[in-house]
Amino acid sequence: MPVDALDARILRLLLQQPRTSVREYARILGVARGTLQARLDRLERDGVLTVAGPRISAPALGHPVLAFVRIEVTQGRLDEVGDALAAVPEIIEAFSITGGGDLLTRVAARDNAHLEDIIQRLIQLPGVVRTRTEIALRERVPHRMLPLVESVGHAALPPSQRPAK
Repeated sequence: MPVDALDARILRLLLQQPRTSVREYARILGVARGTLQARLDRLERDGVLTVAGPRISAPALGHPVLAFVRIEVTQGRLDEVGDALAAVPEIIEAFSITGGGDLLTRVAARDNAHLEDIIQRLIQLPGVVRTRTEIALRERVPHRMLPLVESVGHAALPPSQRPAK
């Protein structure tokens, strides 16, 4: 089911005030608590809203170096390599990709020497052909969903209710 304007308002509020109670969300939105809970349940069931824990800072855990490692994999071994990546604790995320390489990983390391150790471990995995690493210097746009939610919510409004640009 597509996201409508009320769903977008709910999502925006969840992003802006993540530690508020359902009762307070309902009051702010001017909807019944049961209505809000039904919407939240549907958004979760539809995969729009995912249950997530707190955001944890890798630098605060002593891993301030962030790198993106592209991995080229031997044909037919993508799943095997993907499973092996899950055993490397410093790999925060891994994605199958198109373009240069087969996998893109986000890696947190204590320092550059530690990053090199992680890369050497990756190169030794069966099925890994080569890697290419880029080190992030500074985060320019932190992970965000609010602009996308607002865009979807704007599009869900009837044209007569959309604010002027």
